[in-house]
Amino acid sequence: MAKNGFKAIDSDLHVLEPADLWERYIDPSFKDRAPRGLADVRRGLGVVLDGQIIGHAAEGIGRQRRDYASGLQHDHYAAAEARNYDGIGILGAMDREGLDLAVLYPSRGLLVVSVPGLDRGLFRAISRAYNDWLHDLCQANPKRLFGAAMVPATDVEASVAEARRVREEYQFKAIFLTPDVYDRRGWDHPAYYPLWEECQRQGLVVGFHTTGTPSLRPGQAGGMFSTWMQLHTFTHAVPAMEALAAFTAGGVLEAFPKLKVAFLEANCSWVPWLLWRLDEHYELGGFIERPQLKMKPSKYFLRQCYVSIECDEHSAKGIEAFGIEDNLVFSTDFPHPDSKWPFALDSVLKLPLSDELKRKFLWDNTLKLYSFS
Repeated sequence: MAKNGFKAIDSDLHVLEPADLWERYIDPSFKDRAPRGLADVRRGLGVVLDGQIIGHAAEGIGRQRRDYASGLQHDHYAAAEARNYDGIGILGAMDREGLDLAVLYPSRGLLVVSVPGLDRGLFRAISRAYNDWLHDLCQANPKRLFGAAMVPATDVEASVAEARRVREEYQFKAIFLTPDVYDRRGWDHPAYYPLWEECQRQGLVVGFHTTGTPSLRPGQAGGMFSTWMQLHTFTHAVPAMEALAAFTAGGVLEAFPKLKVAFLEANCSWVPWLLWRLDEHYELGGFIERPQLKMKPSKYFLRQCYVSIECDEHSAKGIEAFGIEDNLVFSTDFPHPDSKWPFALDSVLKLPLSDELKRKFLWDNTLKLYSFS
């Protein structure tokens, strides 16, 4: 499949989990505590978990308002909704956009993993159930649909076991994590090293994808704001910056030189500035604080990291001057309210970037990131 001569892989296409996913798939001993999706708005992402409502109607309302404002006369999502966003529905959406392959990340699952203090046993059961369901969904076409697994990150030993299971049994391509941290323990903490070691051994990408709601760190990354517009501006990019700093300047990628890490749905225009800033501070004394580092932080990024570009991210027009063209990947963000699907590729082709760079982030770089043959 190609659109105007460009093949495309979605590095971060989202599923929209059915409301009763966990009730159907979870270990029966946890069924009475299983997360339940809300259906208060179309394409809403809200979840009820242990009596707590997570997420809000703005996720669904945002898209409805934009559709109305742009004068669209029909609902683009009708076909996928009619199939309750199952594998066939997702494949139809991919065909309409012009996507050859996709790695699937969660929607409601992003909210679930961001609940502070989630019971560890329940977290393990939720993760396993989600991964079993996702594997079943991918069977609609396992040559085009690939999973990114949920792991119970507050329990590193259980996360290692689940990462091994989904790779060996299901051939998943990645695990996903929220860049927001648990219990104030940064992602460069040695406690997580067994997980990074297992991901490196299995060839699993570590995909960081925030939730858009700073429930793990109230008051941080936009949490002081009261409007969705203000909050959402910060909640994706700022935590990704911190996770990038943890893996590069924190020594993780020095310790695991074959590990690949992706920072998804966080924009890319900030990356040159952040790498320059990290390198500057490495030279100002960071090499003393982190004597294990053999290179500047930017070199670790170039060797092992990837970041996604938005389809209409015009602020990335100077990106080719900074040498990270081999580290960019692309996603449509289907079916979230800020997605430009089914016109994401049309928007990409209008970006003031060279065709060579577009071919890299639409296809070549994502092939390399996820080790597609």
